[in-house]
Amino acid sequence: MESTGNIDKMTTLSQVMTRLAQRGIHREFRMNENCEVKFENSEKIYQPSELTILKTYRFEGPSSPDDNAVLYVVKDNEGNYGMIIDSYGAESNYPKEFDNFLREIPILESDEFDFE
Repeated sequence: MESTGNIDKMTTLSQVMTRLAQRGIHREFRMNENCEVKFENSEKIYQPSELTILKTYRFEGPSSPDDNAVLYVVKDNEGNYGMIIDSYGAESNYPKEFDNFLREIPILESDEFDFE
């Protein structure tokens, strides 16, 4: 696993998701078919300025570039924590609008999510 900042000891997406769930972070921010980003089980539509990326985890599959994934820990302006999960490289789960949206989210890499 490659991390921006300190290198974490956990190496799989499922390990990181388990640790985040233990901290109460288990819901996702997702882009729908109308290119609107919503928090899981919510109708609120987010703009990039209403979110902050707190941590980025990158995962590379051992045998196939198709296994590459990235997980972002995200906080909204109301204090809700969630994650965005996407594949990266040749394949993405989302349309190009997602990449544009993601680039506009402010980044504040936090040591709070460096798991030992």
